[in-house]
Amino acid sequence: MNLVHRIGSIKRLNEDTFLMTIESPEIAASGKPGQFVNVRCGGPDAYLRRPFSICRIDRDRGTFDIGVQVRGKGTQALSAMGEGDPIDIMGPLGRGFSLDSNDRRIAVVGGGIGVFPLLQLLREHPASEKLALLGFRTRDQVVMEEDFRKECHELSISTDDGSYGVPGFVTSLLEKKLNEKQFDRVFICGPAPMMKRAAEICKQKNIPCEVSLEERMGCGLGACLVCACKVRMNGDWDYAHVCKDGPVFSGDSVIFE
Repeated sequence: MNLVHRIGSIKRLNEDTFLMTIESPEIAASGKPGQFVNVRCGGPDAYLRRPFSICRIDRDRGTFDIGVQVRGKGTQALSAMGEGDPIDIMGPLGRGFSLDSNDRRIAVVGGGIGVFPLLQLLREHPASEKLALLGFRTRDQVVMEEDFRKECHELSISTDDGSYGVPGFVTSLLEKKLNEKQFDRVFICGPAPMMKRAAEICKQKNIPCEVSLEERMGCGLGACLVCACKVRMNGDWDYAHVCKDGPVFSGDSVIFE
């Protein structure tokens, strides 16, 4: 699981976000939508690994993609790497999305860099009708629009400032779409306030949903408590590990704070 792989290519998506293709037949063969990898970014100030959701898998070529937004020292060090460089990765890790063949009509809801794990889900889910709702702060932050368009039957994009697509929050788009059609399941990933609101909307409509949580991690294996989150359990609540018990959880089980 902890192997040195190689960077196949790097594609710039916007000024601070890029898509990295990694050559790894092992992870490409076993990775599932919603799982993640833990990456050693390098550099003296980035000793902890950083988790990145698997964005897309090419099993024939033995590669997978991760989306990286430069936010701190770790991702800054990762952005300095180049094609052909070795990269130290643990994975695939965690619990991914469900791929229930009984779900014939699904929707995915992504916010910002939370869109990345939803692409492979669309590619692999057996549903006959797939809707993608993606929300970004501004037009400059919109990423992978055409990639998502190829994998779904309908795509709608919203921006908070109204500079592209539908003005407003992506949760408003979700509410509108759920009023128009009945969906079997909704899959959500993005900022916590967005996921909380999206899960509330699904609950009001009595539609099951799954959320993919984004948390800082230490080990990525459930041995430390860095990525603990509150979940409902047996009429009470307890802590779960995002890395081991998730990152995907049932939407009605997570206690968003």
